[in-house]
Amino acid sequence: MSNNGTFRSLRVHNYRTWAIGAVVSNTGTWMQRTAQDWLVLTQLSHRNATAVGIVMALQYGPHALLLPVTGFVADHFDRRKLLLFTQFAQGFLALGLGILTLSGVVRLWHVDVFAFLLGCVSAFDAPARQTFVSDLVGESELSNAVALNSTSFNAARMVGPAVAGLLISSVGSGWVFLINAASFMAVIGSLASLRIAELRVRPHTVRTLSGFADGFRYVWNRPDLKSLLLMFFLIGTFGLNFPIFISTMSVGVFRTGARGFGLLMSTMALGSVIGALLAARRTKPRIGFLVSGAALFGFGLTLAAVMPTYALFGCTLILVGMSAQTFTATTNAAVQMSTDPTKRGRVMAILLAIAVGGTPIGAPIVGWVVDSFGPRWGLMVGASAGFAAAAVGVGYLAKYRNLRVHLIPLRISYSFDNSNPPHQDTPS
Repeated sequence: MSNNGTFRSLRVHNYRTWAIGAVVSNTGTWMQRTAQDWLVLTQLSHRNATAVGIVMALQYGPHALLLPVTGFVADHFDRRKLLLFTQFAQGFLALGLGILTLSGVVRLWHVDVFAFLLGCVSAFDAPARQTFVSDLVGESELSNAVALNSTSFNAARMVGPAVAGLLISSVGSGWVFLINAASFMAVIGSLASLRIAELRVRPHTVRTLSGFADGFRYVWNRPDLKSLLLMFFLIGTFGLNFPIFISTMSVGVFRTGARGFGLLMSTMALGSVIGALLAARRTKPRIGFLVSGAALFGFGLTLAAVMPTYALFGCTLILVGMSAQTFTATTNAAVQMSTDPTKRGRVMAILLAIAVGGTPIGAPIVGWVVDSFGPRWGLMVGASAGFAAAAVGVGYLAKYRNLRVHLIPLRISYSFDNSNPPHQDTPS
């Protein structure tokens, strides 16, 4: 592989070992997410999108509630050991939900409780897992490794829901939860097999009670990071509610079963894989890609909202997945590469809390819009978030990067200062 190859990070033994285990575990995770959404929508409620939104809020809310400690833990503790604990805990929770479902006693409140507990564990897992990539590869390969992580995650999202749809229709949701529990053994095995001596030594961070506040002060003094986080808040809160969008379109508009729902989720993931691979080819994340990705995300959801048939709706989901992944992967890499390594865990915790922790706000609102006005209007809420995020990016470029728009025949061109602004630590 060349130094500029799409898969160059896989030359590193530790990253390659981690990636193999992660793709197995991620596939199981997407299987469970699909089964859980379908269980709530079709068996534990009367096709109530608000119920799905509440489960999502409980699962992602702890990212915001536990923000004062999760980033600090990711910066100060051994990330490999922390991930061993969180992966084992997630597997145990999947096993418990599977047993309840197979025994026939599962109720909606059970799913709510397990979703909240899973959210608590994930709140510690996510910033550690995201920043652990920098322990596996050098700074020069970090952007590529982050993008390949996204590729792996979305390849699993392409396979997992389709497999889950087949299993749900044949043996039920309970077995899907048990399979997910078993899948965590793959990533636990990968973590145990890493070459400890080859892990990158992180800069020492002084432990202080003001560490959490330091992370916020650091972001507050960085206009670029504030813009990125606001864009992520808008799209993460109101746009990334795909379990609600796709499940309600499947059931309420196109009248499909579990297999049709799983296929649509996998179709969107196909676009996500394309977006992640495109991000992996870039040597540096650029804010221009973020603005384009956000605008394209809004356009894709607008198209999806007006598609008259199941097949055409599925085709537009490829565009939605590609644009969403371009935006999220580029944001992830840009934040990590432009942040002081001693504060990276706390800043990533803030990023993840804003992106995922916004779900408790957005998911119930989107669910209410769907229940009150229909699934297509829910999609338009997501589209509006994409356009608003693009506007935030344009505002940052105009204020700090000397954005210039050129009107030429048949198209509009733009340019901006792409040099390293004084408020950044490293280029992005």
